[in-house]
Amino acid sequence: MIDYIKGRIAELNPSEMTLETCGIGYKILISLQTFSSLEGRDEATVYIHHYLREDEELFYGFSTKDERELFRLLIGVSGIGAATARMMLSSLSSEEIRNAIIAEDIARIKSIKGIGIKSAQRLILELKDKIVKGGGADVSGLMSRTDNGVVEEAVTALVLLGFPKAGVQKVVNSILKSEPQMSLENLIKTALKKL
Repeated sequence: MIDYIKGRIAELNPSEMTLETCGIGYKILISLQTFSSLEGRDEATVYIHHYLREDEELFYGFSTKDERELFRLLIGVSGIGAATARMMLSSLSSEEIRNAIIAEDIARIKSIKGIGIKSAQRLILELKDKIVKGGGADVSGLMSRTDNGVVEEAVTALVLLGFPKAGVQKVVNSILKSEPQMSLENLIKTALKKL
């Protein structure tokens, strides 16, 4: 089992990265909060969750063990797959997810794309005690960045998360019309709520 991969960041975008170590480039799926903590760095240590099924093998990467542990708790809930857990970690910070579950804030959890009322209730039922026993989370703040590639990166990230490109482009453009200086992370989070 792989615990972490340490190496040079060869590629980084809001939904995946390539981490090169010993001449091998590992394609790793990441959440928006991991992207935020790795952005601007040349090297990184990424904690890995190895997802293995009959027809696919994927690496999910996290900048902290804490985020990886929350991901594992989320996918342990019936009906929550790896893609939905990654969507949750891209829409809300680990701390926000924990607080919503502890506070039994169904509306907050349900605001995440792919989570309905039954899934939100199941998350609260199955994880509240585990999260309370596990204590709080140490989540570093999101770094903001704006440049000409923000629209392209946001659209690419959302398409890779499974949304149709035409709809994504329309939503991203409408958000940037009202707030042209919005950071990439906030742009993606806002778009996730509208898609």
